[in-house]
Amino acid sequence: MQLYERAMQLIPGGTQLISRRPNRVAYGVSPVYASHAKGARFWDVDGFEYIDWISGIGSILLGYADPVVDDAVQKQISLGTTYSVNHELEVQLAEELCRSIPCAEMVRYAKCGGEACAMAVRIARGVTGRDKILFCGYHGWHDWYIAANLSEEASLNSHLFPGIEPIGVPTGLAGTALPFSYGNLPELSDLLEKNKGQVAAIIMEPLRSTMPPVGYLAGVQNLCKEYGAVFIMDEITAGIRYSTGGAQQYLGVTPDMAVFAKSISNGYPMGMVVGKREFMEPAGRMFISSTYWSDTIGLRAALTTMNEVRLRGVPLQLQKFGAELKSRLTIVANEVGINVDCIGNDVMPMLQFNVNDQILKNQVVTLYIQEMAKRGCHGYASFYLNAAQGESELGQTLQAAKESFIIIRDGLAKNRISDLLECSVQKDAFKRLVK
Repeated sequence: MQLYERAMQLIPGGTQLISRRPNRVAYGVSPVYASHAKGARFWDVDGFEYIDWISGIGSILLGYADPVVDDAVQKQISLGTTYSVNHELEVQLAEELCRSIPCAEMVRYAKCGGEACAMAVRIARGVTGRDKILFCGYHGWHDWYIAANLSEEASLNSHLFPGIEPIGVPTGLAGTALPFSYGNLPELSDLLEKNKGQVAAIIMEPLRSTMPPVGYLAGVQNLCKEYGAVFIMDEITAGIRYSTGGAQQYLGVTPDMAVFAKSISNGYPMGMVVGKREFMEPAGRMFISSTYWSDTIGLRAALTTMNEVRLRGVPLQLQKFGAELKSRLTIVANEVGINVDCIGNDVMPMLQFNVNDQILKNQVVTLYIQEMAKRGCHGYASFYLNAAQGESELGQTLQAAKESFIIIRDGLAKNRISDLLECSVQKDAFKRLVK
């Protein structure tokens, strides 16, 4: 907390990522600064050890400091990372992506997800000659997206935290980015009809914690074809967690373009836009350019991570582990006698505390995060799985959850949840339409 106080004097907002702000968990109880990490765990600057159930905000898929990926990166560093000319890795990774991802016929690189989303939107606008973008989900901090909140109804309130201000976003972008509700094809159809001939692309997260309604994504794809819009899947979070071919392969729906980042390079900065040739090739004539997009650290990390995910069968491993976690957490909740459901896709499970009063529910969730942190489990009421998590992490977490559930159960029975909180109520930074 002393480090955070220093940071607040030097770094606007205290952190570089909103999701790393301490009020996203149990402020003053949860760890704020890490010193090192290995496998499924990290150690904070005070020397305490934690299982990381947030997995580097979703960027760690194989586990921290994976020896295979890190060794490959270290060898690459010894050969140089950024040159005045190109490197063969750019082609090798592109070939691997095109072999693996159903929609990939051409590739452009980036360094992070938000940057890749902005690139995909630029390409779609350039290809179609249209300006408007319809979106569903969280797609970064860039102007094209935050422009949705230039309207009076503050459209991003349903996607992010309420009250976000589009400070610094040109007012001329008002009306260029319009949200739609996940799972509602008639609403999307109406939106396309109202903006007929103006929509460049539909960009959306294909899934998050639950499977999409049957036929929904195919319906979105058909609407894109009907109205001449580019269909972009934002797979930054989903990615190769579900399949080595991405969520699109897992779901059986092939978009026109897709964006990958977090899950693709095991914590090293790397992102990419992949897509069908007819949409990607025109990008060669657009001004989309950066020195660091082809640095060999990210390229090597992504290529190695993709190979290791395939060799180790990581998607199936995560599904099996997540199913076990959900099942055993449900058993623990039943044994304790607390009304909690463990729901969601096996790859991204989450706890649902069945409390009717929203204020009380927020307090209960915060109390859960607080008590789990005391027991060496860092996370939310949800779980980002990675391949390094195993029986040791499962056992510790189930015991911590049992003790935390008992505290919550007794606190609810005695109407004293707020008295048990040692921190302010957790701030829910991201409220996505994709549940």
